[in-house]
Amino acid sequence: MKIVPVYEAKNRFSELLVAAEQGEVVSITRRGTAVARLIAEPVVKQGKAEARRRIAASFSRLRTWRDEVRLEGDIKALSREGAR
Repeated sequence: MKIVPVYEAKNRFSELLVAAEQGEVVSITRRGTAVARLIAEPVVKQGKAEARRRIAASFSRLRTWRDEVRLEGDIKALSREGAR
């Protein structure tokens, strides 16, 4: 575990992020007392089937929203009015 004071962590933040990505735990201290810990987020791998399911669900929500929107009047007039 790497122990770094706050003032040093501010100056070396990018370097500390790289260390955390590589699996190192970084403890950030203020006046000698640990106040925060920097660790990497666990990597979540999606399978192709899960990615396709999420994409299909997103498109389904978009279709639902599209069906709820109704424009009345001439589309060109509406676009000119909106451009003002």
